[in-house]
Amino acid sequence: MMVPVLFLAATTTVNHSLSGNQTSENQTFPSPPIVLSLSVVSLLLGVLVLLAVYFLRFRNQRKAVVTTTDMKLPNGFLEEQEQQTVVLLPQSSTTAAAAAPGRYSAIPMERLEDEYRLRSADDGKLFREEYNALPSRYSQGTCEEANKEHNREKNRYPNILPYDQTRVILEQTDGVPGSDYINASYIDVSSLISIAGPKQDTVADFWRMIWEQKTATIVMLTNIKERKEEKCCQYWPDQGCWTYGNVRVAVEDITVLVDYTIRKFCVQYQAGDGSKAPRLITQLHFTSWPDFGVPFSPIGMLKFLKKVKMVNPSHAGPIAVHCSAGVGRTGTFIVIDAMIDMMHEEQKIDVFGFVSKIRDQRSQLVQTDMQYSFIYQALLEYHLYGDTELDVCSLEGHLQNLRSTSVPLDRVGLEEEFKKLTNVRIMKEDMRTGNLPVNMKKNRVLQIIPYDFNRVILSMKRGQEFTDYINASFIDGYRQKDYFIATQGPLASTVEDFWRMVWEWKCHSLVMLTELQEREQEKCFQYWPTEGSATYGDYTVEAKADTSCDSFNLRDMILRNELEKETRLIRHFHFHGWPEIGIPTEGKGMIDLIAAVQKQQQQSGNHPIVVHCSAGAGRTGTFIALSNILERVKAEGLLDVFQTVKSLRMQRPHMVQTLEQYDFCYRVVQDFVDIFSDYANFK
Repeated sequence: MMVPVLFLAATTTVNHSLSGNQTSENQTFPSPPIVLSLSVVSLLLGVLVLLAVYFLRFRNQRKAVVTTTDMKLPNGFLEEQEQQTVVLLPQSSTTAAAAAPGRYSAIPMERLEDEYRLRSADDGKLFREEYNALPSRYSQGTCEEANKEHNREKNRYPNILPYDQTRVILEQTDGVPGSDYINASYIDVSSLISIAGPKQDTVADFWRMIWEQKTATIVMLTNIKERKEEKCCQYWPDQGCWTYGNVRVAVEDITVLVDYTIRKFCVQYQAGDGSKAPRLITQLHFTSWPDFGVPFSPIGMLKFLKKVKMVNPSHAGPIAVHCSAGVGRTGTFIVIDAMIDMMHEEQKIDVFGFVSKIRDQRSQLVQTDMQYSFIYQALLEYHLYGDTELDVCSLEGHLQNLRSTSVPLDRVGLEEEFKKLTNVRIMKEDMRTGNLPVNMKKNRVLQIIPYDFNRVILSMKRGQEFTDYINASFIDGYRQKDYFIATQGPLASTVEDFWRMVWEWKCHSLVMLTELQEREQEKCFQYWPTEGSATYGDYTVEAKADTSCDSFNLRDMILRNELEKETRLIRHFHFHGWPEIGIPTEGKGMIDLIAAVQKQQQQSGNHPIVVHCSAGAGRTGTFIALSNILERVKAEGLLDVFQTVKSLRMQRPHMVQTLEQYDFCYRVVQDFVDIFSDYANFK
């Protein structure tokens, strides 16, 4: 844009000179052709100079602007770098860094949604600009201790080092040079320690730091290996106990959930003068955060953060937070935590100012513009929806508030809560495979198509294109990712694909929530034989038993792969009494069904559960939501109907389709608590 403007200015000057020649007769001027030639030559030279400057600046700017977003994968995550290095951020200029605080001031909460929308436009251009304006390091910071010969090998990455001014100093071991060094930094403004993931030869130092700092909570934000590359040494035993240096670590308890794992350790320091009193230390390990990327949704991270705050004792020392380098994911977590506190205390957030401040204490904190925009995404999520988690003890009171009148369906609070769910955007741009012309005929309802990032992929038939598609989505469970497969009732033309999916993904449990016909319309093709056997392509299904329970039929079938000559037992749960429009008359039948499916899963190895109604959204979503909600009620005595359903809708469109179905989720939980009253007081 710069060149055309200057060209216009130059043209204006020439025209002005020519008009001056016409109006001032007493002055002597060179002849017009000479003037014009000189002007054109000057103009061309000026344009060439400007173009040269412009392209030089553009090339340099491209180097700075090309960020991790340019490596984005279709599922929203990023390719991890192959080499075991961490790329240093470009050093912000002094002028830019000094001017930035005025440009990126604190945001009042009432403006957060508009500001987020503004920054997200044009593929997040303003987020990148704001991020690139951050000062990358503390100008007064030195790293002399980290660079000493005996300490260099203790650093996981040679370019991510703690400042001398803010490093955590261990107690010196007599006669051992550098025994006071560990790659860890105090983040004073958050009362945290940011640390690199321990290496094999620094695990003893890590546990020594935990003991000396009186840390009771460890937050781990990386997996041990990511894309076949070690990101952090496993610094705890899988079971039993192990001694690291002078610290004995024994595993007390492990709880595995879909987004994170909680491990409790009994830790004891063994000194020459005898053992110290043991301490209970909790490690919360977030497992859903990809290296150099961000989680698909901030919901899991916000739940994790709340759990960290609940677990950490008020009297304990600083929480130790680490990923691999101790800067990217670690910094992102620290900022979200601090900004939620600021949101409550001051009704505003200042992400730019806070990141600038904590980079004075450890360089490179928050390492990519994608992580930076994720901070805003998480804060907006929290601002819009708040904390919707409930203790089962408060469920009855909450329901009374939601159901403000005694007239059915005239529930203002419930309607308002459900209305927020309908604002979850359907990402049509992520449904490319299901919308291909060749696949359109495989969809029962054109509005309900799986997203590409979590669709169930079948093996491609030899010589046949597009045979990897089925209208089915992987859905997360309470403890396990991809625990469910939500799918439509098979069409006559997709029955073979249905059984192929069941075989290839080793499914043993099928849950059917529709009748074959409802209101004289086909809702699902009968994909199993009533008796004897039937063959669908390369698969034969044999009926073995059909048992009637109170609210569902239980069918045992043998699925045989004719190509591999192998068989598998399949259990088919067919729930009755759920009309196409409306909900079941009571919740006990649904509770019994969920319990029967869970029992079957434990016996068959916890492979994905196939769940379908007609379109695979309304009743299917409600069943999966209730399975996850009740599992959490049993395990923790907590529930979050709103966020559970919201998470499902982000994985498949229209899950839990109506206000009645949403209300039914609450009703079933209340029935569950009433039936199993022991859980009502679970803590």
